[in-house]
Formats: sequence, structure tokens, C-alpha cells
Amino acid sequence: MKKETEVKLEQLVKLFKKNTDQQKAVEMKKYMKDLFDFYGIPKPKRVELSKPFIKEFSQLDVKEVISVCKRLWIMPQRELQYVAMEILQKSKVHTIENSHTFFEWLIITRSWWDTVDLIASHLIGKYLLSFPEMKDKLVDSWCKSENLWLIRTAILFQLNYKDKTDEALLFGLCKQFSGEKEFFIKKAIGWALRQYARTRPEAVRKFVKYNTLQPLSIREAMKHLE
Repeated sequence: MKKETEVKLEQLVKLFKKNTDQQKAVEMKKYMKDLFDFYGIPKPKRVELSKPFIKEFSQLDVKEVISVCKRLWIMPQRELQYVAMEILQKSKVHTIENSHTFFEWLIITRSWWDTVDLIASHLIGKYLLSFPEMKDKLVDSWCKSENLWLIRTAILFQLNYKDKTDEALLFGLCKQFSGEKEFFIKKAIGWALRQYARTRPEAVRKFVKYNTLQPLSIREAMKHLE
């Protein structure tokens, strides 16, 4: 007999398949640079369909939550990865000491900004507030990895920290990668600085003034300061 979670997963996939919109699926795939397949379910409809499943899955034991989300993550349709992220946000996975390895797997598997940014700012961000002693070790390993998405995570994980932001770390990372030509790194630097400017505008102004940053990073950082 199948486990209840297996049955529920099958029900979720069948429900999404039933609500497939081929035209929207093509449009969504094109918007995401043809990197992923889609059912073509708009966000409001996806949220409505998945709500009871997310509620049930997020209350499972942490190991089962991870197992369910791994299953969803490797399925072709991108909407299923979005469901996995919503499950994880409502779960307690970030309170488990070794969960960073799972989050790193999510970041480097089926990678693109739409999943990486949420994992970085919500899941990794919460995890490192729970386990601050892991921060320096993980950030150092991400920066040395040469993986675009792990580097972006290092820059963005403090997005929601406000006055808890490690300013020296943030500015240090922005300086370290200020010469990068990669769009997603330049954008991340600007976004991280812009967000921190809501808490410490003068510190960000001073940092941008006295450091050499890419034009895109400067535009993003100064968006609400000029």
C-alpha cells in the first residue's frame, strides 16, 4: 500500500495536470528562457489549488518535508518547484542544524532567479539567524565555489535582516564581487544595497560613493536614495 504522502503527491500532480493551459504554458516557458516546462497555471490559481496540500505537507516531520520537496523539485513543471518553496517556508526545516546542505542542493539544482532568490532570502536567511555560528563558514564556501547562484545567495541572504544585517559582511561581499560582469551578480549587489538602504541610507550612500561598482549595481543601490 502506498504511503499517504505518496498518494497526496500524486493527487497534487493530477490536479495540476487537469488544470493545464497549453497556451499559457508556452508563454511561461518563453518568459523563463525555455529553461523549464510549465502547466500554464497562473499564480492565483496555483495558490488556490495547492493550498490544502501545502498545509498538510508543511506539517510533516522534517525528513518527510525534505523528501516531498525533493520529489517536487526534480519534476519537469516549474509550478511544482514553487509549491515546494511554499511548503518549505511554512515548515520548520530551517530550524534543523544540517538543513543548509538541503538548501544548497535546491540552489544548485534547476537553478534560476525565481527559486534561488526566495531560497536565499527566506530559507537560508532564516537558517542563518537560527545558526549564526555557521554564517562565516558557509558564506566563505559559497564565495569560493565559483557557482553563480551560491555567490548570489551569499550576497542576498540578508535581504530581510534590516537592523540585524552584518554590515561589514554585506559591504565586504559587494566589494569582493564589484568587478564581476555577470548580470545576476551585479543585480544582486545593487538589490542588497538598495534593501539595506531602507535601514541605513547614509551608510549605503557613503559605500557607493567611495567604492567602484558596476553601473547596474549603482543604479539599483541608489534607486530610492536619489
